[in-house]
Amino acid sequence: MNGFPWLTIAGAVPLAGALVIALIPGLPADSAEADRQARNSLAKMLALGFSLLTLVVVIIIAIKFQVGGPNYQFTEVYSWIPAFGVHYALGVDGIALVLILMSVVLMPVVILASWHDAEGSAAPGGTPLSRPRHSVKTYFSLMLVLETMMIGVFAATDVFLFYVFFEAMLVPMYFMIGSFGVGKRQYAAVKFLLYSLLGGLLMLVAVIALYVYSTKSAVTGHHGTFLFNVLIHVPLSPTVQKWLFLGFFIAFAIKAPLWPFHTWLPDAAAAAPPGAAVLLVGVLDKVGTFGMLRYCFELFPSGAKYFTPLVITLAVIGILYGAVVAIGQADMKRLIAYTSVSHFGFIALGIFAMTSQGVSGATFYMVNHGFATGALFILAGFLIVRRGTDRISDFGGVQKVAPLLAGLFLVSGLAGLSLPGLSTFVSEFLVLVGTFSRYKVPAVFATAGIILAAIYILWMYQRAMTGPVREEVAGMNDLRPRELLAVVPLVVLLIAGGVYPKPVLDIINPAVKVTMSQVRTTDPKPAHPAPGTTTTSVLTRTEQKGVAP
Repeated sequence: MNGFPWLTIAGAVPLAGALVIALIPGLPADSAEADRQARNSLAKMLALGFSLLTLVVVIIIAIKFQVGGPNYQFTEVYSWIPAFGVHYALGVDGIALVLILMSVVLMPVVILASWHDAEGSAAPGGTPLSRPRHSVKTYFSLMLVLETMMIGVFAATDVFLFYVFFEAMLVPMYFMIGSFGVGKRQYAAVKFLLYSLLGGLLMLVAVIALYVYSTKSAVTGHHGTFLFNVLIHVPLSPTVQKWLFLGFFIAFAIKAPLWPFHTWLPDAAAAAPPGAAVLLVGVLDKVGTFGMLRYCFELFPSGAKYFTPLVITLAVIGILYGAVVAIGQADMKRLIAYTSVSHFGFIALGIFAMTSQGVSGATFYMVNHGFATGALFILAGFLIVRRGTDRISDFGGVQKVAPLLAGLFLVSGLAGLSLPGLSTFVSEFLVLVGTFSRYKVPAVFATAGIILAAIYILWMYQRAMTGPVREEVAGMNDLRPRELLAVVPLVVLLIAGGVYPKPVLDIINPAVKVTMSQVRTTDPKPAHPAPGTTTTSVLTRTEQKGVAP
């Protein structure tokens, strides 16, 4: 362990919160409504309090993080299953740190926005959007458990530990969609789970194969290991790298989701409660693009280079396909989901452009997309609850009766189309510049996605917010103080990142430089290690570089 176990504490706080909420005593079926409301309020306040405490811990980590210092910091390594070389190993570089920060910023925002998600929908009874009452404490416990998984998956530096978090995070999201969602929630939850499990099984095969190859390598002293920064030194033939790359990449492409592995996302996002949709698209899907950058690039650089033309083609198709299909959507949440398919195409394009600008832009895009799409989903949720429907044509004239809601929806939408002055513009610009320097034709086609984004965002705003006030909209309330607290921080971050992105990019760029140096090296893995080289010697070298084993 390198100092105080900050990352373990950051992951343990929300898990402790989930346990405390789960232990709140239940009430008899004939309890008074006031007693039920009091218990529900306690669960909500505890969830908010523990999420804010987690945010404070991660902010401390960010302040203590040394920009330009060792690549991996706050490292912890403990032997977990010695017989198989499995370790509880954590550490963050700049890329993982900004994604953890994004996750813990979104969580209290989502909790505030989801204050009534588990208590049933405001939609009239019998409509597709109506929801029966569920356990409030279960809903918020699931959220906090999911937060622990999100921190763990970005901080893990043991491939087996990463896989455990990668799969475990499916469980709370499955129940949040299937039990607390709307419409075809069971169908959407099962589809989400099956797609994710299929990708996970492919990755598990590759993880096991990677372990087997580590047992045959002199680099590890013929002792199998799952430690990430030891595995990057294990020599693998180009053919092996291609097959193992596919095992990891398909799992990440499903999780992202990258076209054509995207079909589960619109159903899941449309059925999930707004808060769960924010976490699904804003955080969980980033695990896919993060995995491409971290594991596919550094473990299998030759495989990544070989499949780059294919991935870039899929990314460009995803950009255009997601945008075109979004234009034709009649449901607000499905439209936002398809815009995310297009945005994930941009992120994948920036990653596989394999330029420092492209990868930095893609990483920054992950953060910005989480805030922009999170704000859009939250505001769409507020609109849907007020109106009782998610069809865009059922709205109209909202800006006249709820100007705050409409104004924040417009700013969030403009962030979705990467308007200059907002942080998404910076990330998209870096992606396109980084891509154009190596792949001019794909960059030109991807630029068309910006034009299409203006169409689907502005047309949605025009249909829902402008024009005559519909009779059903006339009595709509504007945003309440709690709802403003949920949305305004995200909008502020979008504006601040557009005006002054330097602090975030300063954290990202050194980690990107290290990652790209691994990919650009023709043969990064020593084929003939020095006599007597063992796992211990590799660990020593990485520790001297300040890298978590």
